[in-house]
Amino acid sequence: MSDISALWEAESIAVIGASERPGALGRKPLDYLLRYGYKGRILPVNPRSPEILGVPAYPSVKDAPGPVDLALIMVSAERVAGAVDDCVAAGVKLAVIASSGFAETGEEGARLQDEIVAKARAGGLRIIGPNCIGAVGYENRVLATFSPLFGAESVPFEPGTLAFVSQSGALGFGAASLALERGLRPGWVVSTGNDADVTALEVLRELAAVPEVTGLLGYLEDTPDIGTLRELAGSGKPVALLKSGRTEAGGRAAASHTGALATDDRVLDAALRGLGIVRVDDIDELLDVARVFESERRPTGNRVAVVTTSGGSGILAADAVEAHGLELSALEPRSKEALAEIVPAFGAIDNPVDITATVLSDPSLFDRSLDVLIADDTVDIIVAAFCVMAGPDVEKAVNALSRAAEKGGKPILVARTGADFLAPDAPRDLREAGLPEYPTPARALRAAAALWEVSRPRTLPDAPRPGTVPGPGAGATEPELKRLLAEAGISVPQGRIAEDAEDAVRAVTEVGGTAVLKAVVPGLLHKTEAGGVEIGVTADTAPEVHARLAALGGQVLVEELIDREGEGVELIVGVHTTDLGPVLTAGLGGIFTEVLDDVGHRLLPLAPGEGADLLAGLRGAKILGGARGRTAVDIDAAAELLHKIGALVQDWPTGFALDLNPVRVLPKGAVVLDAALGFDAPEEAGR
Repeated sequence: MSDISALWEAESIAVIGASERPGALGRKPLDYLLRYGYKGRILPVNPRSPEILGVPAYPSVKDAPGPVDLALIMVSAERVAGAVDDCVAAGVKLAVIASSGFAETGEEGARLQDEIVAKARAGGLRIIGPNCIGAVGYENRVLATFSPLFGAESVPFEPGTLAFVSQSGALGFGAASLALERGLRPGWVVSTGNDADVTALEVLRELAAVPEVTGLLGYLEDTPDIGTLRELAGSGKPVALLKSGRTEAGGRAAASHTGALATDDRVLDAALRGLGIVRVDDIDELLDVARVFESERRPTGNRVAVVTTSGGSGILAADAVEAHGLELSALEPRSKEALAEIVPAFGAIDNPVDITATVLSDPSLFDRSLDVLIADDTVDIIVAAFCVMAGPDVEKAVNALSRAAEKGGKPILVARTGADFLAPDAPRDLREAGLPEYPTPARALRAAAALWEVSRPRTLPDAPRPGTVPGPGAGATEPELKRLLAEAGISVPQGRIAEDAEDAVRAVTEVGGTAVLKAVVPGLLHKTEAGGVEIGVTADTAPEVHARLAALGGQVLVEELIDREGEGVELIVGVHTTDLGPVLTAGLGGIFTEVLDDVGHRLLPLAPGEGADLLAGLRGAKILGGARGRTAVDIDAAAELLHKIGALVQDWPTGFALDLNPVRVLPKGAVVLDAALGFDAPEEAGR
């Protein structure tokens, strides 16, 4: 048993601050442990009571018979430090601090929290919390919590395969209660509060190693640690996260709740997408994804077949397939031929397959249609959508779906649009058959997309290496940066610095007779707006342009003019460091970068294929492919450039911000036209 796994495997639990007083928080864990049949040793700690609820109590955890696997600290904030000292002295390895009054209250509380964590770590004690409601492990009936959920008269307590971990205890256990109401079965529910020591992600990583876990669900407020995220993704277990603080207001609220720190939300989206972790937007979506995670059937592709008893449901399902990035299977010709023999003439055999309400009089339609779709190699996921079917009709449909799932091994999701009173046993029957059920086609397809996201093959990128190569300094000029780019195999225009007007004439001739002249002035990032760029300069105009640009206070760079016919598409490419690590950004660029705001982000290093994936995800991706009669550009070269940029900066120290804008993607090749370097903090400039 690891230290953290004591949250669900503890064979002895000390409750520090135990009380017999009705309604006291220190009484609830004792009540729950006794009520739900915990088989381990319960050790109440209270210096004023020799016995609590019929269980012998001890003045201190040091006086309790050891070993103590888990301590639940439920005393006021000013007494927590003493309780931690006692736990260290008793050799306890894990403690849950339920008490509030720490980082969530401001600077003084944060200071006290840091002191307690340092004290615990020095003594070999890990801390969950503070400011958390505790944890529950259903299999071993470990209820180290005071959540009111378990005080209800009737609470389902069957061990399940889903793990819920939440920084917010109230939200986490509230979500668990909704899961129970919907027929889901959590096996582990953990709250981590302020994440002062053990984080929610660490707990999820630990639970990923539990063989019985089929799905991991998390609610986070802090910026997640990228190293732990990578390990979690590498576990192979499906993960869905609800990360709050998307907006500035949400970030402030998170900070006041748990002292959480925020990061760029789009960067986090990119990190999770690259790792194959699903990000959801609300509790309803989290629970919908949880339902599909209960089943261990996984798709091998993203092609969906819809079989329905309602044309309307089929249309909604088809819309949702596209909206969630899935594909509607075209079906094999032999499948359509077989379906034509099964489906009534007034139905539809083109996907979605509408078997119509005739199924009410001929239940075999479901069986026979499903057999065809299961055997079709172009189908990876099946969504069955039916409406207002009651009693025996639903039972027959469920039996057909269950047989098909067992026969083909493909995931089948059910959209049953109709009230539960029409078929009271349907939710239970579908759950027992391992068929995730949703009230609408859109919700079923959203869950199907999440299932594909955690199932699709991917090569996880390696962890970034610490900066070992002294990158260019803050004073690096554009010519110096372009020299580095060229050495890395990245195309840049031919050019050089022109020392004076006569030299500018020679330089223009060297690059082909028509050139671009640029002012090279430290700190001048937006050269176009400052009048620092002149395009189409000839030998005749070079002296005058050189004089004007030199007057801006720097050198003058002469470069060949790329793409004289106006072909190509301009991209912006950049790299900067964040709390999650170095991030590459790319999107439609040039002078309209801020206006278009069409960019994608990826954590570095890039995994194989990530550059192409980023470009394909842009809203303007069709422009690269030659939309509206434009000439298609070299997308492969653009993707290769992204990978080369990522490799170039991989070993640079943190704190830099590299800006390549524009990058011209041509019908053949991609060229960096402009390059600038900045630093996030002044102290980084000398590194």
